[in-house]
Amino acid sequence: MDTDFSGQTVLVIGGSSGIGNGMAQAFAARGATVHVWGTRNGVEDYTTTAGSNLTGLIYSQVDVSDRAAIDAYVPTFETLDVLICCQGIVRYGREEFTRPGWDAVMDVNITSVMDCANRFHDMLANNKGKIIIVSSVSGYQSNRGNPAYAASKAAAVSLTKSLGEAWARDNIRVNGIAPGLVDTKLTAVTTQNEERMTAALRAIPLRRAGTPDELAGAAIFLASPLSSYVVGETIIVDGGLTLS
Repeated sequence: MDTDFSGQTVLVIGGSSGIGNGMAQAFAARGATVHVWGTRNGVEDYTTTAGSNLTGLIYSQVDVSDRAAIDAYVPTFETLDVLICCQGIVRYGREEFTRPGWDAVMDVNITSVMDCANRFHDMLANNKGKIIIVSSVSGYQSNRGNPAYAASKAAAVSLTKSLGEAWARDNIRVNGIAPGLVDTKLTAVTTQNEERMTAALRAIPLRRAGTPDELAGAAIFLASPLSSYVVGETIIVDGGLTLS
């Protein structure tokens, strides 16, 4: 089957919760051996975290804001078929308008994506691997409260194109996914506020938020032979939010 990943190894950066966790579980359900990176000490630190299910996944603590930590990581796998870069942070309260907030968001949301891609380039090239970069619809719009988040996600869309072209000749297919509103800890400022959520849903033609499972479907497609001729593209999965 085109979506059977038995015998394949998948690494999901930011796979400990939210969208990344949904993607990790989707690949595991299809037979893959799935490794995930998170920032907490161990699996037990996620037991009470909403949107986190590490059952059947292999967890490692790696803080991607620390470039030395990425370089120092010693893989417990010999081959890699799929790398999903789903790391992301946001700073509210206008923190992104100042240097500390700007730097923190850019370090995780774009700089670490390139660092992780480089870290695993050779393993992926040896296995005709795939990279999936998770950005956001904020990369296509203004975001008046979060300039660093929007800029970093726009950069991620651009990076997907550039790596897609540059690394196709290395037998690595690079594509991306831009989620709309999905109920995760990152969007809790909206999803947990009734007034904000009501306003947000009015702008979405499907009149609901997306789920990590729905984003996982796009990831399965991009990592499978079904998308074998797709390179450098970012699929928008937003319930129609950006159509108007």
